[in-house]
Amino acid sequence: MSNGQDIPLSRPDITSLEIDHVVQTLRSGRLSMGPMQEQFENLVAARAGAEYAVAVSNGTCGLHLALLALGIGPGDEVITTPFSFIASANVILYVGASPVFVDINPRTLNLDPGQVELAITPRTRAIIGVEAFGNPAHMPELAALCNRYEIPLIEDACEGFGGSHRGRPIGSFGRIAVFAFYPNKQITTGEGGMIVTDDERLADLCRSMRNQGRPVDPIEPAWQSPGSWLMHERLGFNYRLSEIHAALGVAQVKRLNEILENRNIVASKYISRLMGMPDIILPTVDADTTMSWFVFVIRLSSEFHAENRDRILSGLRRHEVGASNYFPPIHLQPFYRSRFGFNDGDFPITESVAQRTLALPFHTRLSDREIDLVCQTLEVMVQREKFTIDRG
Repeated sequence: MSNGQDIPLSRPDITSLEIDHVVQTLRSGRLSMGPMQEQFENLVAARAGAEYAVAVSNGTCGLHLALLALGIGPGDEVITTPFSFIASANVILYVGASPVFVDINPRTLNLDPGQVELAITPRTRAIIGVEAFGNPAHMPELAALCNRYEIPLIEDACEGFGGSHRGRPIGSFGRIAVFAFYPNKQITTGEGGMIVTDDERLADLCRSMRNQGRPVDPIEPAWQSPGSWLMHERLGFNYRLSEIHAALGVAQVKRLNEILENRNIVASKYISRLMGMPDIILPTVDADTTMSWFVFVIRLSSEFHAENRDRILSGLRRHEVGASNYFPPIHLQPFYRSRFGFNDGDFPITESVAQRTLALPFHTRLSDREIDLVCQTLEVMVQREKFTIDRG
């Protein structure tokens, strides 16, 4: 037994193109703040339909800089979802602001715009809208809501690079948006992220802050104008992305359509294979959405609970099928419980969904045989757990 690693939960799609780009960069002698970063930024901006892109060391850093660039700090409130990776909320605390959680729509798993509007107060300074699992549903409604209340939408697009909704690319809905390129994402730079925006002032602030607060030359990129290296105009951070990571990103963006298509094929095979299982709720994708599949997450039906799901997860892993739960509610994480006093039942839809989610192995290299094995094993484990429920 290999503890669920024979069919891993995720695997990056790396070819000789990526290797060649990295080797070329290593041989160039330029390993930071060079032409690969600039090329990567231009490619991502074009794909997101944005004027400007700022490469950073990961998505969390990108969200942190977005909040700082918008001037959000102590005393401010930022509305976001409790159903996300914890970084979506942590970055609000980084700047001294307060996270305000709003429950999700049970169909899309994204923020419910109606509930968001009810949560807006005079202290609300931004909304962080997360595209859960790469699904951009409700982003136009959130953008319209933000326009009406004159507050910025920060689009947490860390799970959705390459997708679109109603003809608009993911990354184009917010005043500022952030992508992430961790190894389980659609494309990877190993570690890395990207801020995109149409606002030149915000882009320049982020460029400066990612680079220890150094000034931004309006004419020449930093890698061609090193004279201001020891000048610091503002408090900054070391959030730069290396040329090696950027080279990997350039090659991955060049192959993006191929990667997305292959991920879509795998998702379609799962849907076809699992649609006959009555105890499974499959992902919902609107007709107006071109999905950028980040993970393939199913839900068990409402008669199942967290302990049932966990036993199914254990059974899958015992049979060498990588699987996980996505996401534990942020407000019920130990730190948030103790810091803010959240309790079970505070966000019932999020909690109901989260206790029944199962992420199945998902990457471009999954074979038909592996998909069949995953589905067969899942079916057996679900039926066994269903028998336990019925008997009890």
